Amino acid sequence: MADNLFNEDLYYIKGENIELRLIDTYEGEDGELPFYWWDIILKPNNVAVGKISFRIGHNYHSYYNGNIGYEVDEEYRGNHYALLACQLVLKVARYHKMEKIFLTCDYDNVASYKTIEKLGAKLVEEVLPPKDYIFYYEGIGIHRIYELRTD
Repeated sequence: MADNLFNEDLYYIKGENIELRLIDTYEGEDGELPFYWWDIILKPNNVAVGKISFRIGHNYHSYYNGNIGYEVDEEYRGNHYALLACQLVLKVARYHKMEKIFLTCDYDNVASYKTIEKLGAKLVEEVLPPKDYIFYYEGIGIHRIYELRTD
């Protein structure tokens, strides 16, 4: 991958109530897209409440895996930190000229799909990922696949 794939200006992204601090970048390989990975930091306490990643680009696997992955630590759930973090990483999608992104979650992950819908994403389908999906495993459940325009 090109040395300039990642933008250092996106290593630290400030929001009103949270900020994102880069943990690492990954250039991708074997079907995995390159990605940024940040801690979600609650201001003004400077406390890490979770993590978020943004995968750059699209491929067969990203349709099922999505462009954004997030997790909020259990004691901080219910405060919309994932939504706020997703809103901040839309800046990353725009920087990389991605007019749309995919967001996915397990069919029964109510908190996650409510976050995705509050972000404004539209449900594309509910589908069982195919066996040739890079992260497929026996017993994988149905995924909700959403699309979000970033322009």
